[in-house]
Amino acid sequence: MSQRRIILAGGSGFLGRALAERLVASGDEVIVLTRHPYAARQGYREVFWDGRTLGPWAETFEGAHAVVNFAGKNVNCRYTPEALAEINASRVDSVKVVAEAIRRCARPPQAWVQTGSMAIYGDAGDRLCDEDAPPGEGIPVDTCLRWEKAFEESPTPGVRRTWLRISFVLGRSAGALRFLEVLTKCFLGGTVGSGRQYISWIHEEDMIRVFLRAIDDASMQGVYNVATPHAVPNATLMSELRRVLRRPWCPPTPAWLMPLGCWLFRTEPVLALTGRRGVPSRLLAEGFRFTYPELPGALDHLYGRSK
Repeated sequence: MSQRRIILAGGSGFLGRALAERLVASGDEVIVLTRHPYAARQGYREVFWDGRTLGPWAETFEGAHAVVNFAGKNVNCRYTPEALAEINASRVDSVKVVAEAIRRCARPPQAWVQTGSMAIYGDAGDRLCDEDAPPGEGIPVDTCLRWEKAFEESPTPGVRRTWLRISFVLGRSAGALRFLEVLTKCFLGGTVGSGRQYISWIHEEDMIRVFLRAIDDASMQGVYNVATPHAVPNATLMSELRRVLRRPWCPPTPAWLMPLGCWLFRTEPVLALTGRRGVPSRLLAEGFRFTYPELPGALDHLYGRSK
């Protein structure tokens, strides 16, 4: 059996590196498209792309098994007009150029797996949001709508296409959990705002399993929510994080204080004060079983703790 080639566009971040290492360990050839390539890293190759224009990188698509597109500027920043323009362009442009590269192939990839965001549901309160829930309102929602529209309007005939609306991925090596861990260790890990805003989440191991399934399962196409069935309020998330980090109490952060804290950390209050209660209806209906469905067990595993 010949070695499969998997392309990870914009795959130099937290999730891309984790998936690349898992694929390499399984014997796959992995090529990561990035703006800052190294000759080799952990058994896979990195190739330059700018996420906007065709280049020599597009040749790697020919005969590949699958493409997974992670590209997009980090939303954990201040929402200046310039930053918002870059956030939107980095997502829309990368989708369009990936589609163009696929269409130019004589032997196109069998599957295109595209990462998206569950932020499309906006600040949904305690309403359950499955894949058929309507979009919400606000800046993150507008970004998601532009992103998904670009995907819908970039056809790739004959290629199976999957859109993953990803939630808060719990992993210790990078990402939002690492930031919350630092705050909590400094006794700044209290409830944020009302604490009632729901956080949809998934353990990094289950996230990788979803990626692998999307790459290989010929029946998996269309839009999927990627989160456990057990979203939790912010107050519960922070309480469980304090438990595993052995910080019994931290002062709460009231909503009125959030703009100052976010100014100091160069981010936006909307990221912490809003939430949604995502439901992975399609994954569950298709038989996916979460290894870490409940938050206490997920955090215990990540931090080597037991209740």
